[in-house]
Amino acid sequence: MSRIPVWFDTDIGVDDAAALLVLSRTPEAEVMGISTVAGNVPMERAYDNARKVAALAGLTCPVYRGAAGPLYQELKTALHVHGEDGLGGAVLPPSPAPERSEAAWDALYRAAVAAGGALEVVAVGPLTNLAIAFGKYPDLKDRVRRILLMGGAARGGNVTPAAEFNIHVDPHAAQMVFKSGVPIVMCGLDVTERAYLTAEEVAEIGSHDTPVCRFFRDCTADLLNYHLQRGEAGILLHDVCPVAYLTHPELFRGEEAGVYVETRGTITTGKTVTDLWSDKQFPVKNAVVVLDVDRPAWASYVRDTLVNG
Repeated sequence: MSRIPVWFDTDIGVDDAAALLVLSRTPEAEVMGISTVAGNVPMERAYDNARKVAALAGLTCPVYRGAAGPLYQELKTALHVHGEDGLGGAVLPPSPAPERSEAAWDALYRAAVAAGGALEVVAVGPLTNLAIAFGKYPDLKDRVRRILLMGGAARGGNVTPAAEFNIHVDPHAAQMVFKSGVPIVMCGLDVTERAYLTAEEVAEIGSHDTPVCRFFRDCTADLLNYHLQRGEAGILLHDVCPVAYLTHPELFRGEEAGVYVETRGTITTGKTVTDLWSDKQFPVKNAVVVLDVDRPAWASYVRDTLVNG
């Protein structure tokens, strides 16, 4: 059985790092490349983090720099959540891999062509790189099989009452991606806030004496405390959801919907507007909106992949 060609686009913070580790240990997936974008942390920090985590994971695919900021607005980061380094203070050695000078959107296009239409893009940060790629290469929409993203919410938000962080950072890019014509799996807050590991589950993973498990323990410590102090049941690993959906969609429940992004609202900018529960429907169902997860099974999947992968 051939492996699934995957491109991973990230603004790598703590949950992005966990997602990349899980993806790297997913035997059904072949990571063709990694691109970094400004979001959780500035782009150069994301680039450095991605290279370090990829080296830890044993990935040999290239890592490319992408956009240093949103298309039309100032960058907003989440250093207060992920730490100044983006990895919760966990220390990793520098990557021995050579740096790449090719832009992320050009490398993504090459990978899509090489994959012959089978490329799956997992995007777990602001969607700036993808928007630039679709703008530069109009035929890219016919060369990407699917985009699985962490972003948005059918209900609510986490940076405003209406908007989730990744979409809010660059709503114009997100709108371009949702209008691209490529099928989308949207793992928004509706599902990712149900996808958590308890303190006991994190400790059990961290008790295994491997480089990956030790890094996971150290990287997640501060973020776990952040979530617990907010009254949540554990650490929310938002970005692991689209990675898990890639090979284990049976863990999730979703519905097809039309989804588009508000870019001009004064209090609703970055809102992912869906027609899930509206009388008036969009003319096209362009996404599967993931709404729920079998949390115990998902937690077991994450644990087994990190410990035994």
